Amino acid sequence: MKASSIKSELESYASTVNDFILASLDGKPKELYQASSHLIRTGGKRLRPFMAIKSCEMLGGTIKRALPAAAAVELVHNFTLVHDDIMDNDEMRHGTATVHRYYSMPLAILAGDILFSKSFELLTFNCRKVGISDNDITNMVGRLSRACTDICEGQAIDIGVASSRKFPKDEDYIKMIGKKTAALFEVSCALGALSAPNHTERDVENLSSFGRNIGTAFQLVDDLIGVVGDPKLTGKAAGNDIREGKKTYPILLAIDKAKGEKRDRIHKVFGAKDKASNADIREAVKVISDIGIEQDVRNAARKYMNDALKSIESYGDSDAQHSLQFSADFVVGRSL
Repeated sequence: MKASSIKSELESYASTVNDFILASLDGKPKELYQASSHLIRTGGKRLRPFMAIKSCEMLGGTIKRALPAAAAVELVHNFTLVHDDIMDNDEMRHGTATVHRYYSMPLAILAGDILFSKSFELLTFNCRKVGISDNDITNMVGRLSRACTDICEGQAIDIGVASSRKFPKDEDYIKMIGKKTAALFEVSCALGALSAPNHTERDVENLSSFGRNIGTAFQLVDDLIGVVGDPKLTGKAAGNDIREGKKTYPILLAIDKAKGEKRDRIHKVFGAKDKASNADIREAVKVISDIGIEQDVRNAARKYMNDALKSIESYGDSDAQHSLQFSADFVVGRSL
């Protein structure tokens, strides 16, 4: 499957998921539901729900059975985006005004709360409508609740890292993104597996492992894009993470590998925000690019991708398995 093919499949499933989500975010006061669906209406790859659906299909399920769970994880994801933007005081997300900027801070907080509560409503009511057993629904609710706790813990750890003068060790950073990012990928695949009619406990654990490793790979590449990504593709200023002083794995790696004057150029703009000139930022980005960290980060991401693929290699030759495999490759190979 070519990159264009997996993108086309992602777009097709994203359209189905969007329609399902937007139908569920319809109520009064109208402005509250408009705010809650604001980021969803601006688009997105819907990678997490895609993996939930494909996990279900690989085990013999259908998109109809997987849709409530797929939509639930996407609602949680958007809940985190709304609140992240508030915490970071961001005004734009992928070229669109953030919810709190567009609708006001109080309404944005309530919109995030709606997304959170609606995700569990979809699991408890809509899963039952498509024939999923109460035992499996209870399992789903427990797993999604745990994932939400992990995400909050990961975010709190990230805040602590940001406020500290120390740089985290590699293993500590991996643990943090395991909670902050990988937990939602993990539960996406687990809920997809639980949506399938004849799943086993082993199936759920295998798909959980797949999602957890893909989520880690995803964040590593996302961090790389945040450092040396093309602004035309990312929608962010070049070197934005350096300017903001984010202690991501690529930046830790670059500072560790840079020597002398090159390291000084990175340190000069790291966390400087408005004080750093665009020329200085470009110079730091060039230094980091020349060091060659992109290959190191992608190699680290591929290690997690390969571990993910091992989790599903025993499931035979199916279209759904191929889609999961190619989506994993898409995650690691995303363009800068």
